[in-house]
Amino acid sequence: MFTRLVTISDAKDIDAGIDFVRNTVTPLLHQQKGFRGTTASADRAGGVLGVLTLWDTAEDRDASESALLKVREEAAKLIGGTLSVELFEQVLVEMIAGPPSIGSSLLVTRVSMDPAKVDQNIEYFTREVLPLIKATPGLLAVRYLVNRETGEALVGTAWADVGSCRVAAQAAEKRQLSGDLPVIIRERSQREIAFVDLV
Repeated sequence: MFTRLVTISDAKDIDAGIDFVRNTVTPLLHQQKGFRGTTASADRAGGVLGVLTLWDTAEDRDASESALLKVREEAAKLIGGTLSVELFEQVLVEMIAGPPSIGSSLLVTRVSMDPAKVDQNIEYFTREVLPLIKATPGLLAVRYLVNRETGEALVGTAWADVGSCRVAAQAAEKRQLSGDLPVIIRERSQREIAFVDLV
């Protein structure tokens, strides 16, 4: 599975953006070959709106770009802020008690690694980190996205409520402080899942 992540930072009208994703973007996505779903998450206090779309192949994802470019420009004008687009391969997904629904909490951890060690780091995550995450009460789902060319990656964990998400974030901070991780933690963001449409 492959993904496109559109992130709007310094968003001025997140609710208008969510409505736009639901009413304008999603019907267009359903017309695209290989489309498998979309989720939108928001950090209202931080002014961040993220829209993740899922695709069968990288070719399907890339072929949809021209159809989505115009609506993306419309969204940027409507929501305000700065828009960025990133492409990833989904290398791991586990639905524990999911899929997550609107109102669930989301913890997004952005990391970077040596591109030559992507597979090695995926194995490390699966062996060492994933069991610790799964042992934390309230977990709904885990998604691991990687750009093999750049070594940039995202780990998204969905939680039943804000409290369990905060506990998970604190545990992640402790692991980071231990200093023995094979990746560099760039950013950690706590959000609310605002829209879900899985095919």
